[in-house]
Amino acid sequence: MKDESVIKITLPDGSVREYEKGTTALGIALSISEGLARNVIAAKVNGEVWDPTRAIEKDSLVVLLTWNDEDGKSTFWHSSAHLLAEALEALYPGVKLGTGPSIERGFYYDVDLGENTISSDDFPKIEAKMLELARQKNEYKRIPISKQDAIDFFTTKGDEYKLELIDGLEDGSITLYEQGAFTDLCRGPHIPNTGIIKAVKLTNIAGAYWRNKQENKMLTRIYGITFPKQKELEEYVTLMEEAKKRDHRKLGKELELFAFSEKVGQGLPLWLPKGAMLRERLQAFLSKAQSRAGYLPVVTPHIGSKDLYVTSGHWDKYGKDSFQPIKTPNPGEEYMLKPMNCPHHCEIYKTSPRSYKDLPLRFSEFGTVYRYEQSGELHGLTRVRGFTQDDAHIFCRPDQVKEEFIRVIDLVLYVFKSLGFEDYSAQISLRDPNEKQKYIGKDEDWERAESAIIEASAERGLTTVTELGEAAFYGPKLDFMVRDALGRKWQLGTIQVDYQLPQRFELEYTGSDNQKHRPVMIHRAPFGSMERFIAILIENSAGQFPLWLSPDQIAILPISEKYADYAEQVFLQLQESDIRGFIDHRDEKIGRKIRDAEVTKVPFMLIVGEKEAAEGKLSVRRKGEGDLGSMTVEEFVGYFQKEAKIIG
Repeated sequence: MKDESVIKITLPDGSVREYEKGTTALGIALSISEGLARNVIAAKVNGEVWDPTRAIEKDSLVVLLTWNDEDGKSTFWHSSAHLLAEALEALYPGVKLGTGPSIERGFYYDVDLGENTISSDDFPKIEAKMLELARQKNEYKRIPISKQDAIDFFTTKGDEYKLELIDGLEDGSITLYEQGAFTDLCRGPHIPNTGIIKAVKLTNIAGAYWRNKQENKMLTRIYGITFPKQKELEEYVTLMEEAKKRDHRKLGKELELFAFSEKVGQGLPLWLPKGAMLRERLQAFLSKAQSRAGYLPVVTPHIGSKDLYVTSGHWDKYGKDSFQPIKTPNPGEEYMLKPMNCPHHCEIYKTSPRSYKDLPLRFSEFGTVYRYEQSGELHGLTRVRGFTQDDAHIFCRPDQVKEEFIRVIDLVLYVFKSLGFEDYSAQISLRDPNEKQKYIGKDEDWERAESAIIEASAERGLTTVTELGEAAFYGPKLDFMVRDALGRKWQLGTIQVDYQLPQRFELEYTGSDNQKHRPVMIHRAPFGSMERFIAILIENSAGQFPLWLSPDQIAILPISEKYADYAEQVFLQLQESDIRGFIDHRDEKIGRKIRDAEVTKVPFMLIVGEKEAAEGKLSVRRKGEGDLGSMTVEEFVGYFQKEAKIIG
């Protein structure tokens, strides 16, 4: 007979241990080693992240989490958000609290300061208070509470924001967390105690609408980051200083790539000549790769009938986030700035009868789309209102889905390798089985689509994580996460499997049985958007692009105007070899010309003077390497073409 007081705990290595019912992750860690127990700050119990001090009542799979785990960091930073809220309540009586989640790097808390004001000048005072409270080593206590008791508690406290949150919660699912004299509404999880937080830095302050809705009150959002060691904070500060130097907004201006204009409108970038050349090179690179892979180019309008997006389901899901419909003089006729390309491609598919022999059919387009991002969320090129997707849609038979998905994975990896992104992983984004109402389509279609993604990713040996609830409303997807030179993680390429839009648009093909069938649709975008991709490329490379991609590959620097004719002769020869650049005709000393070319990230500086003109040669310098010696134009072209070859 089974002992009901004993539970079995399975660890990640497959080993199974028995513990008393009610044991905790910390207790399990302690049974393994004291050193491990000191480092455990959270646990994953049957796939859900828990407090390490929460009682485990049944047989479970347990993963112990430390600071080195993403979920461990997230728990640490969420606990730090509570510490910030506690400090704000102590320093600013009457402050009301909104929400305080962890984010990719750190955390924030949205607060209603009432009559109080806070600026970055107040950060040292708040940081000091947070450290003072942290040193008290107060335990984070999880307190299950009834809905009515939670309402009573926050009514007494006079916090309408928490009351609004409680209103949307189910009785029996509500918990408070307490540390010291501070209590907050929270589902958790949290670290064992505040003493683990050793280093604090508040990083920014901004405005944010309550619950992200413009009709609500503007709250104050305070951002911060914390660490378990002071040394790690110091390293982070150094990293952030480097990030400022690499900021794509700063480098974009210095390198004359793009600009913004208030008259044109927020979030609508203007591409300057050098930036346009960069975009064109990227587009030509991917177009060539797509052509080899059997893609057919298409072009669709910048607007579409509202009915198109009603049919696709995008209007219901994203209508509020789009530019509002354009009404024409004809009653009832409405158009929209195109928020996505896929409905247009469905209509292209329908222009001809399709046979099973025609599939797969791959349509590609560098299509510009428009979405009404909130002004407070706009950020350089990474968050804009008008952007160009390197979009493609593959229409295939169900038996072709996995093979096509693998081909797209290969294309994405080719793009990453060619552009120097070597540290990447992939996220398999599935629907939440407990909230199926958020998605459209039949269970069997979702199961087939999810299986294809999981199997294709495994066959290509991708390092993956699986996230429930992150799927698109019409299908699961594979999102590629890239780490840049500063260790920051960005979501770039995406691949999605879709059984729903072919159904909504009544797409068909004639099968080998002479019957009508529905194709499956694969959405893919290796860059994601040209704007966001270029922003990340700028910051990853610090503006020093791969040679084949650089807008200006060479700068010809005459020592004086006497050698202008020879410089022009060299320039024409290099143009014939498709080498891009300019002649610096300014009346400046050669040292100044070299420094300016270095600052603007020009890869090669070709110096021409009396000796070079007499011998028909160039004095060649390379950015970051210095003098490469004297070469003829033909020798330089050969050297350049070898160096500029696209890796892939």
